[in-house]
Amino acid sequence: MDKIDYKKLEKHLYLPKGPAIVQVPEMVFFTVEGRGDPNTSPAYQEAMEILYGLSFTVKMSKMGGETPEGYFEYVVPPLEGLWWTDIPGFDGRAPADKSDFRWVSLIRQPDFVTEEVFHWAREKLAAKKPELDLSSARFLRWEEGLCAHILHTGPYDSEPASIGALEAFITGQGYVQDLSDTRRHHEIYLSDPRRTTPAKLKTLIRHPIRRESA
Repeated sequence: MDKIDYKKLEKHLYLPKGPAIVQVPEMVFFTVEGRGDPNTSPAYQEAMEILYGLSFTVKMSKMGGETPEGYFEYVVPPLEGLWWTDIPGFDGRAPADKSDFRWVSLIRQPDFVTEEVFHWAREKLAAKKPELDLSSARFLRWEEGLCAHILHTGPYDSEPASIGALEAFITGQGYVQDLSDTRRHHEIYLSDPRRTTPAKLKTLIRHPIRRESA
């Protein structure tokens, strides 16, 4: 059987052809929360190591004969990030000081991954890399709900132009942004910045919305 690749299986959630309204269903994630400039923060770099470490522990469990119930072959989904600052209503436009960023980094998991599988993977990773502090890692079932998103191509610092286009689309469709303490500016990183030039980076920008009269 071919590997499940959620980016291809659910293109409307990852690769829209233009700005679009989308109802995002419940999904399973591994997450790490922190704060600081993602370009310089040791906490952010450790979060990446934790998330990919946990994700590949599950994916490669077949090699050790310990596959979770319901396991199937799949491609590890892309890294995602929820971003905000201490100032309410953050819409994705970077603050002057990026050390003010607060974030939750996430990697989606297949539906067969349960909280028990998460704890198993965390134990395996802790044994393999005892230097990692895994206390910030979490298992999350999350339904993002009604959102609008747009595919941004280019450097991360040029995202404001796409954010402006997304906001105009939202207003034109009769919705308003619904950014709050529980609904955040959301980015999905479809390109590997280590292997992709900044001009060709693809990032899905997603904002929660609601009807204007709601």
